[in-house]
This record gives sequence, structure tokens and C-alpha cells, in this order.
Amino acid sequence: MKNFLKKIFGWITKHKFYTIIAIIILGTGGYFGWKKFFPTAATVRYITTTVQKGVLATTISGTGQVSASNQVDIKTKSSGDVTYVGVQAGDTVKTGTLLVQLNANDALKSVRDAKDNLESAQLSLAKLKQPATDLEILQSENSLAQAQQTKQQSQNELIKAYDDGFNTVTNAFLDLPSVMSGLQELLYNTDFPSTNFWNLDWYVSQGIANENNYDKVMGYRDDVNNAYDKARTAYDTSFNDYKITSRVSSTSTINNLISETYEATKAISAAVKTTKNLVDFIQDLLIRNERNVPSLVITHQASLDTFTGNTNSHLTSLSSIKQSIINANYAITNADRAIAEKTASLAQLKAGVDPLDLRSQELSIKQKENALQDAQATLANYSACAPFDGVIAAITAEKGDTVSAGGSLGTLITKQRMVTIALNEVDIAKVKVGQKATLTFDAIDGLDITGEVVEVDTIGTVSQGVVSYNVKIAFDIQDERVKPGMSVSANIILSSKPNVLLVSSSAIKTQNGNSYVQIMVDGTPQQKTVVIGDSNDTQTEIVSGINEGDAVVTQTITTSGGGTAASTQTTSKNSSSGGPPDGNVFRALN
Repeated sequence: MKNFLKKIFGWITKHKFYTIIAIIILGTGGYFGWKKFFPTAATVRYITTTVQKGVLATTISGTGQVSASNQVDIKTKSSGDVTYVGVQAGDTVKTGTLLVQLNANDALKSVRDAKDNLESAQLSLAKLKQPATDLEILQSENSLAQAQQTKQQSQNELIKAYDDGFNTVTNAFLDLPSVMSGLQELLYNTDFPSTNFWNLDWYVSQGIANENNYDKVMGYRDDVNNAYDKARTAYDTSFNDYKITSRVSSTSTINNLISETYEATKAISAAVKTTKNLVDFIQDLLIRNERNVPSLVITHQASLDTFTGNTNSHLTSLSSIKQSIINANYAITNADRAIAEKTASLAQLKAGVDPLDLRSQELSIKQKENALQDAQATLANYSACAPFDGVIAAITAEKGDTVSAGGSLGTLITKQRMVTIALNEVDIAKVKVGQKATLTFDAIDGLDITGEVVEVDTIGTVSQGVVSYNVKIAFDIQDERVKPGMSVSANIILSSKPNVLLVSSSAIKTQNGNSYVQIMVDGTPQQKTVVIGDSNDTQTEIVSGINEGDAVVTQTITTSGGGTAASTQTTSKNSSSGGPPDGNVFRALN
């Protein structure tokens, strides 16, 4: 026997592989043979959850980073020297707080001048709107009466001027006939003894005795004849008009007579002067040639001097009266203009302010207001104020620095925190501004903060063929532990239905298009047809079919008698659903 065992052990040692195979076959055959001839009872376990009322929330999740809701550089729009720095890094400031001030003396002067100009224009408008006082109306009426009186005086002066003009013409024609007759006798009588020559020709003959003076003397003679003929024509015309005119003639007739008499007198004066030139020349010639100067020449010179004095006197009088008439007419015209102006002024004073003047003054005030606003805007360019409530993150400006327009002097950030997350093109279509969200933070355990969607991208960003859209969520409350740059997980609540029956989505099953669940009644599952409503990733709304408090089967686990799971049955509308909320387990034996 001992040798037999030794042989068997030696064979097993040589044939290890075949030995192991034989052991496995014998063990397996023995196990299944035992199970067939000696079967054990299987165990079924039902995992359930209780139907409860609650809030069904549909969410979309995303991750991102925390940032300040707003961040700006502190800067001024003008250049200059820094005169004031009112903050330092870490300071909390309110909207409008003065942060940095530059030297703004010139801008301050412009604002002051603009204010003064506006106040002056406003006072002018207020004065313009005031009704006229009794004194102002009385003064205006007196001014009109004075203008009317001035016109009457001018009219009286004009009447007197015409009367004086006729008298002046009359005085002229008291002398002019004797001047004309005397001039005619002086030229064309034959007064020189021993000759039958006209006096004019005698003077000419004395002058042409020297051939060198011939042309000059003949020119004198022609001038005298022409001047006398012109004077005679003008005199005769004027004298004839004078004879048919009286002081009661029309003003235009008297005015024409004055002008004619003035022109006739001027022509006579010119004839006298021309004649005197000839006589003086001949006298001087006789003296230079040591010839006897006849006494008649001296008489002629005296007569010509008298004629000159008379004509010049009348020319002065006639010219003066002409100017008096012109001045009186001018005075009447000016008086008419003054009366029209003062009449309109009085009417306007009584009627009140002119709408056009009022509008003009209002426009002037508007211009002054615009000028003040421009000056104030320019002044504001020398200051940097906080545009919102926030915290000074950095400040680089120091008093005395010279800065350029637009240069950064520091940084201001808001205390309000914001999360930016990226969503795909499917989820972004469900997100709208105003939707609530819940936020959790990797760096701060146990901190949950609510927020609200404040911005949704309308244009996506493409990266490696994938389109993503940014969504910004503002915090509802601020927690100092949350810093810009921290990672955050956000759940955006798309919809929320309160006080509805909820079950785990894994409990819902379908058959022939109908939904049903299994509820436990006395330890036995019973099928109940249900009407479902909305659902999210883990829960489904039950509209009808079961009641609050029912135990609904979410999972069935079947195990063999040896404790090994034989089969597990789960039905879920969403593969991401979790396990039972309450962990209830029912067992049944088959």
C-alpha cells in the first residue's frame, strides 16, 4: 500500500498540469452535481424610496472662475500736476468719492465766469418779463411828445428858412442889376478919351502893344467875353423867375429860385473876377513899361472890388439859406423816424414783452447754460472719482507727480463678485438672464452661495471645433472668503416646481407606452400605473397614480442561497440617477 501511494505521488509530481486540470474538472462537476441534487432557495431584495412632496428643480451645471463684477483703471482726462491723492490700496470707497485731483485753476476760473454770465442772463430775462411801470410808460410818452415837438420846431424852421430864402433872393436882386449894368458899362462903353474902342478892346490894345503878350491878352479877352455872356444868361433867367415869384409861392418854386439865384450870382462873381484879372494885368503892364496909368483904370478897379464884395456877400447868404433849408428837411426826416420809433416803443411797453425778445433772451440763457456745462465738464477732467462702490486694488499716483491725460493712476474693483462659466450650444439655449443659480467652491468647504444670471453670450467661441458660450452669474450675497480667481461650480436653475410628488427616476418603468411603478404592499411589490410630469436628472414628478408616503421600488436584487447575487433589476429614465434616498430594503423568499 505504501508503495502504491508512493507511485501515485510520483506520477502527480511528474504530471502537475494534468493533475490541476483534473482537480478543476472534479471540483466543478461536484459543485453543479450538489446544486442539482441538493438545491437551495433564492433570496430577492427590493430597494425602495418613499414618495414625498418637494421641489422639482431642473438645472444645468458648469464650472468657472470668480472675478470682480467690474474693474477700471483710475485716470483723468486732462494732464497736470497731482495736488491730492485721497485713497490708498485696500480702501473701500463709495460712488463719486474723489480719488485723485490735478491742478485745475484755469478750469475753475472758466466755471466761475460761466456762472456769472448765466446769472446775468437770467436777471435780464427776469427784468424783461416784468410789466412796464407807470413811470416807464410816462417816460416813454414824454419821449414821444418831445419827438413830435422837435418835428414841429423843424417844420417851423423850414417855413422860416423858405421865407428867409425869398428875402435873401430879394436882397440879391437889389444889388445884382447894378452889378450887371456896371459890369456891362465897364466892358462895353467907350469911356477912354481919344478912342472909339470899347473899354474891353482898349485894355486889349494896351496889352498887345507888346507882341510877346498877344496870346495871353487875347485869352483874357475871350475869358471875359465868355464869362460875361454866361453871367448875363444866368442873370436874365433868374431875374425873370424872380419877377414872377412871391413869398407865398410853393416851397419847390422858392427852392428852385434860390438855387437859380445862387448859380447866377456865382456866374456874375466869376465874370467880375475874370474882368478884374484883365484890368490888373494891363495896369501892371503899363507900370512895368513906365507908361501912364489912366485914372479910369483905377476907377474900374474900384468898381470891380465893389462888385466882388457884393457878389461874395450874396453868395454867402444864398449858400447859408440853402443849407438851412437842407438842415430843416433833415431835422423833419429825423423827427419822423424818432416819432415812429418812440411810438412803437410805447406800444410795445404797453403791450408787454415781445415774444421774439423773450425767445432771444431764453436762447441766450440756454447758450450760457451750455457754456457752464462745458466748463464744468472740463473741470471734471482734472479729477478722478470712483464710478462705483468698490475697493482700491492699487494706487500709483503721488502728490506732486505730473501725469498725462488717460494715464493709469491705479485700479478700482467692485466688492460684487461674479462667476463666468462656459456652456455648450445645447445647454446655452435653455439659459436666460434672471435665472437663479447655486454656487459651490473648491477652496471653501461647506460654502454655498446663490446667484443670478446677469449676462449670456450671443456669440460663441469656437475651440478645436467645439462651440462654447460664456454665462456670467452675479452673487446674491458677498463673502470675504471668496477671492477673484477661485474655481467654482455653478448649477443654473432652469425651472422649479414646488410642492409636487417626487420619486426617483429609477423607479419609473414603461410598458406599452404607459408609465408605472412598483409599490410595496405588505412586503409584496404591486404595479401601479402613474401619470408623470416634469423630471430632472434624478427625480420625476408624479401627477397621479400613487400617494405621498408610498414605498416605491427603485431596484430589485436577487441572490442565491449561498449569498451570491444572481440578478439585479433596475429601470431608470436617466442613467445618471443615484441610489434610493432613504435606503429602504424589502426581502422576499421564493
